[in-house]
Amino acid sequence: AYMVTKNTGYVKLNRFAATSMTEFHKAVDSLKQNGFENLILDLRGNGGGYLKTAISLADEFLEAGQMVVYTEGTHQPRESYRATDKGSFSTGRVIVMVDEGSASASEIVSGAIQDWDRGIIVGRRSFGKGLVQRPFNLPDGSMVRLTVAHYYTPAGRCIQKSYTKGAEDYAEDLLHRYNNGELMNADSIHFPDSLKYETLTKKRTVYGGGGIMPDVFIPLDTTKKFTEYYRKMSRKGIIYQYLVAYMDKNREEIKQKFPDFTTFKTDFKVDDKMFAGIKAASEKKEIEPKDSTEYEDSKNDIELLVRALLARDIWNTSEFYEVINEKDEGLKTAVEIISDKKKYQKHFKN
Repeated sequence: AYMVTKNTGYVKLNRFAATSMTEFHKAVDSLKQNGFENLILDLRGNGGGYLKTAISLADEFLEAGQMVVYTEGTHQPRESYRATDKGSFSTGRVIVMVDEGSASASEIVSGAIQDWDRGIIVGRRSFGKGLVQRPFNLPDGSMVRLTVAHYYTPAGRCIQKSYTKGAEDYAEDLLHRYNNGELMNADSIHFPDSLKYETLTKKRTVYGGGGIMPDVFIPLDTTKKFTEYYRKMSRKGIIYQYLVAYMDKNREEIKQKFPDFTTFKTDFKVDDKMFAGIKAASEKKEIEPKDSTEYEDSKNDIELLVRALLARDIWNTSEFYEVINEKDEGLKTAVEIISDKKKYQKHFKN
């Protein structure tokens, strides 16, 4: 967690684990010490986790008694989960960032916040995973999981995307979204009127049909393509391994040269010697750029990752994200909206 502006905090949640609420409260407490009033909650790429954690997180933003999610199945009666006491963050502006990698618990939280008009959802349509499954043990010791119900947002939208066209079509859903242009252009997304729903307080139109549709669409950045050289280095952990050895030798020198994170973020540059060291380390693993152009095209991404990994080594994960998010266009859009009260409020109108 860190402050993206003087009064807006940023929290990245990678999963909904048993310890996530403790981590969230710790993050919010640290932001409060820096005068935070508004929050950007980044759930991009968060594939889910514990239902209990999702309900507890949504509870932080909602009023007591407001529904978070409900489950219902053909032979399973409706079961509702509601917010309890007033949450620790039930007044400031909220933006939740999602994408096609946000699933399950992420969709429960973003769906509840959207349906109660508690915040704005920014990004791309989420994955669409909302099945309640029950394990049944078989005589041979194996187990089968049967779907007994679906998750629904407070307004009645089914989170689960359709699987009526078969397993292959379901498995290739994200590929279909890409090919149909949905990841690049909001105009490529079409929903029938039967999938229209209304939010519960402002009566805005939102859509069902699987996944959570954002209020503000952020296209997939197709101009941001990593080179094959950089991809191979990342997959093999070359840069990380190089930096482990590098920091063993240079940690104290770097700490003296950059006594605080602000100085490091502003002044640290990857020099030619470090670039050469990383290149040599990749060559030992038989990973080489196909030509000098590919190498030069890789250097900005290498430098950004080096700076982020060093920041995490010397300070913490918050500093890692503060560096790695420097080139994040989606986050820049979220910051622009949440920083301007008029821009923020206009998204609550149909």
